[in-house]
Amino acid sequence: MDSILNFISENQQMIYMVILMIFVGIELIGKVPTILHTPLMSGANAIHGVVIIGAIIVMGEADTMGAKVLGFLAVLLGTLNVVGGFVVTDRMLQMFKKRK
Repeated sequence: MDSILNFISENQQMIYMVILMIFVGIELIGKVPTILHTPLMSGANAIHGVVIIGAIIVMGEADTMGAKVLGFLAVLLGTLNVVGGFVVTDRMLQMFKKRK
C-alpha cells in the first residue's frame, strides 16, 4: 500500500494532467457534429497505425519481460482500436449509400 501512495505522491502532477485530458477529451468529442465523425475517425485510424508501428519497434527493443508484455498489449489494443474504427467508418458510409 505504501508503494502505491508513494507513486501517487511522486506523480501527482501527471495524474492531474491525465484527469484533465480525460475531461477535455470528453468535452471535445461531445461537441463534434455527426457529419464530421467519419473524417475524424479516418484520421484517428491513421494516427493509431503510427502508434502500432512505434509499439512494435519499442517491443522489439525491450529488455525485460514486463516491457515486452506491455508492448504486446499496446500492439493488441491499438490494433483492436484501428479495426473497430474501420468497422464503424464502413457502417457509417454504408448508411449514406443509395439502396437499389
